[in-house]
Amino acid sequence: MLPAALRRWLRRPKRSDPRLLSQFFFADERVTRVVADINGLDAELDPQQYLVLLNQLHLSQAQLLAVIERIMEECIPTQRHSRDYLVKFPEELLVDNLGNHMLFAAECLLAGSFLEVEEAEGAQLRPRARSLLCSLELVRALLREQSLSQPGTYSEPVRAALMQFDRLFAEFELSYVSSLVAVKSPDEIYRQQEIIVLFCETVERALRLGYLTQEMIDGYEPLLMFTIPRLAIISGLLIYPEGPLSLERSPEQMSRVFSPFYNLLMKIRDLLRVLSAEELCLLERSLCAAEAEDPCSSVTPPAWGEAVPRVAPHTPWGLLESPHTTPAHHSLMGRLGAVDNPCTERHVAVCLGRDALSSHPHAGVADQLQTNFASDLRSILKTVFKIVASPAETSEETGGSKNEDGDLCAGDVPHVADCPLCPSPRDATGLRRAAGARSRPEWVPDSTCSHCSACRAPFTLLRRRHHCRSCGKIFCARCSPHTAALPHYGQPRPVRVCTHCHATHLSSWRTRTR
Repeated sequence: MLPAALRRWLRRPKRSDPRLLSQFFFADERVTRVVADINGLDAELDPQQYLVLLNQLHLSQAQLLAVIERIMEECIPTQRHSRDYLVKFPEELLVDNLGNHMLFAAECLLAGSFLEVEEAEGAQLRPRARSLLCSLELVRALLREQSLSQPGTYSEPVRAALMQFDRLFAEFELSYVSSLVAVKSPDEIYRQQEIIVLFCETVERALRLGYLTQEMIDGYEPLLMFTIPRLAIISGLLIYPEGPLSLERSPEQMSRVFSPFYNLLMKIRDLLRVLSAEELCLLERSLCAAEAEDPCSSVTPPAWGEAVPRVAPHTPWGLLESPHTTPAHHSLMGRLGAVDNPCTERHVAVCLGRDALSSHPHAGVADQLQTNFASDLRSILKTVFKIVASPAETSEETGGSKNEDGDLCAGDVPHVADCPLCPSPRDATGLRRAAGARSRPEWVPDSTCSHCSACRAPFTLLRRRHHCRSCGKIFCARCSPHTAALPHYGQPRPVRVCTHCHATHLSSWRTRTR
């Protein structure tokens, strides 16, 4: 009878085997090898090699967890533990390698190290960490044996171990993150959903009145990060006074996003109530204008060149039914400090809308949300854009000819040769394959990119991230100013593309399709 080690070697799966259990075998083998190298190394004699091995362990564990996650999706897809608690987490924590961070935290807690939590909280989390790591070792042992015997099926012990590991991992993740940061309560989640509804109603109203355009929404203009909250404050205080910004309720009953500004919101509401319909319309238009424009310049901005229309009153708000008199207008200007402005009366109203109120709490509240509650506001605006952006059209007229099966012919998609500007020929080849398959390119996650892919400028509060719809990479606004229709990706309308794709990968295709 053959020895056990020889039998294991003969049953060893091949690296070319695409089955998940085969992939797990080599990922687990890599983790075991790195751990053995770390245990056999004296960190004091060779600290540099020790750091290299730690980095290798981190990467190999991340790959192992990714394979186990795919196995659970394949083995127990309907028996996974609920991950609804993730909506309570701040958005900056929802990164792709969060699971690997949790595993590292569990190992630190089990070793008696409290790097990020208090000692008392760490002592309470240690039993959960021990149970999680023991469950992981059991899963690894069972999957390893399964990959050597029957790599195409999952036994009942394997299913039970995966379900237990999934439950323990979810419980530890929620407990550990709750000890680090303040997670949202169910009431706060509901209040922020109300804010999302208010923002969506604000955008719909701005589109209806011509303050914004659908192209700005679909293009994810960076200015909207400031414009939408500013307009939402006006809508929440005047047009929808019973909504999430209702000042009839106490600050404790408001969302934590706006409750710190309760007194300022009351002052803003009092100031806005003395505006006439024309003045309010002009104020909202000025808040939608670019920050670099000077409203008191000799050249009238194109958006304000037309006569200001009178806004029809909405049902919940009757303040616009009777415009206020001119003395009230001048008294408001005096209160805002715009009396000595040498501009014309219309330009004074423009300055009243943006410059005067920018120094006043109105714009201050909206702009402070970008710094004090950046994570919450980013999550709210992301949901708003998903709702109000134009859906991807799948019409038959996609700009290219189709074969008998209804697919685009290979000659009608943009041909991408090995591009010298791409980081590697694989990028250009992958773009060509994606175009031929009519599958959109995979977007680079925001959390993994801190600099523009073209100019390498760091992203900040004002320099926002923009995905190129052609290659999926992240650029700043200066390096992605172009728009182009991508019918081979199901985008018949012009969408944002980077300068590189616009000039290199799409120019020849646009010429052939004219």
